[in-house]
Amino acid sequence: MKQLLFRSVFVAIALAIISGCASYYQAHGEFNSEFEHGDLKRALETLGKYQNESESKTRFIYFVNKGLLLSILGEYEESNSYLEKAFLFGEDYRINYFDEATSYFTNPNVVLYRGEDHEHLMLLYFKAINFLKLGRHEDALVECRRLNIRLNQLGDKYVSEEKLQRNAFIHTLMGIIYQSAKDHNNAFIAYRNAVEVYESDYSKMFGMLPPDQLKKDLLDAAWRTGFMDEFDSYKNKFEMSDYVVTSTDADLVFFWHNGLAPVKAEWGINFVITPGPDHMMAFNNQELGLSFPFRVDSDKDRSDLTSLQFFRVAFPKYVERQAFYMAATVERGSDTYKLELAEDINKIAFYSLNQRMLQEFAKGLLRAALKKAAEQTLRKKDDRLGAVLGIVNALTEKADTRNWQTLPHSIYYSRIPLQEGKNDLRLLLRSGRNQDSTSYNFTYQASKGQTLFHTFSSLETVAAPYRYY
Repeated sequence: MKQLLFRSVFVAIALAIISGCASYYQAHGEFNSEFEHGDLKRALETLGKYQNESESKTRFIYFVNKGLLLSILGEYEESNSYLEKAFLFGEDYRINYFDEATSYFTNPNVVLYRGEDHEHLMLLYFKAINFLKLGRHEDALVECRRLNIRLNQLGDKYVSEEKLQRNAFIHTLMGIIYQSAKDHNNAFIAYRNAVEVYESDYSKMFGMLPPDQLKKDLLDAAWRTGFMDEFDSYKNKFEMSDYVVTSTDADLVFFWHNGLAPVKAEWGINFVITPGPDHMMAFNNQELGLSFPFRVDSDKDRSDLTSLQFFRVAFPKYVERQAFYMAATVERGSDTYKLELAEDINKIAFYSLNQRMLQEFAKGLLRAALKKAAEQTLRKKDDRLGAVLGIVNALTEKADTRNWQTLPHSIYYSRIPLQEGKNDLRLLLRSGRNQDSTSYNFTYQASKGQTLFHTFSSLETVAAPYRYY
């Protein structure tokens, strides 16, 4: 224990010198600024300066950042090579118990960043989309199966209904991929699952209901599979009794990646330790009404802990980057197609962190208590060395502010029918403040029976004010 303590002190000093007070976002400010302003080639060059991070504690973020950036730039093969590295990292991840122990004497940034659950799903989304753009539907179906495995793992991982166990958008994506491969039976199953998750989990957690496009695709898959009872049942359920399945020359599935995902920041809370009956103690913060009881084994431990008085504990929080654009449509001739919200990554990130905040509190308080106890133990042997450790403890009390910060804020989509040959389309983006609009023109060459895929990323955000949660 003593050896671990002294090694942790040296690790802590190194961390304090290297990282200072910067969050992960601030430490990569040059790259983030270039990416946010759409200077993507320069951002890619800047990311090259972080090549050493491919072997670091943040290798997952390095892989997904480079994979997403290359995807936006149209380098789909190279993009997938980095996204595959991120996927394999998740598959091979193993807990380093020494790092875990060290984190309780320093901070959680010494631990390998494993990625959030939704981040692992999103990297497979981008991989699948890359394959679809390359016309490699079989490879996209492989990503479908991987996504299904990930979803099953989430279901096994979380037993509480309050946890985000299922992902409606991923089921929708799987249905879209199956439908593009003319596998209408599996498309129907995926769409049906998506509707169920939207109506149960997403409506309760995020206030989201199934997109109309999903309802139409479910009806289309049911009709083409010959599930006429289900077709009629869902028409009644969706109040779409007049819906008729029609054939088109080709289809375009248009995904709009709007804005940027939230960034993790840090907030601190001052706690005092107060004694309770028997061997019970409690971490208290009267201002926020927080109290976390715990038990100690002896009167000596009780006396030592009481003398710690108060201390600051750092916790992670998300900061939203509000999207500048609030709505979008695609026009083809005289027809207009609304892009509908299918995934709110911003809300998912906030919800996931909020659901584990008790765990974050428990880890943070234990970390603070252990650091303070180590400081007291050292002061009894050498007051100066104990004082140095106290300074180091204060310098290194940091939350884990790492996350995949180049993800979109939210994802919208629609299916647009195309005619065989040349198709001219217009994308119209509308801002939220004064309804100013920005338009982009696209031309697609479609073959009979083909499904084309397009993603458009609008990186604009509202500069201020950020919303803190």
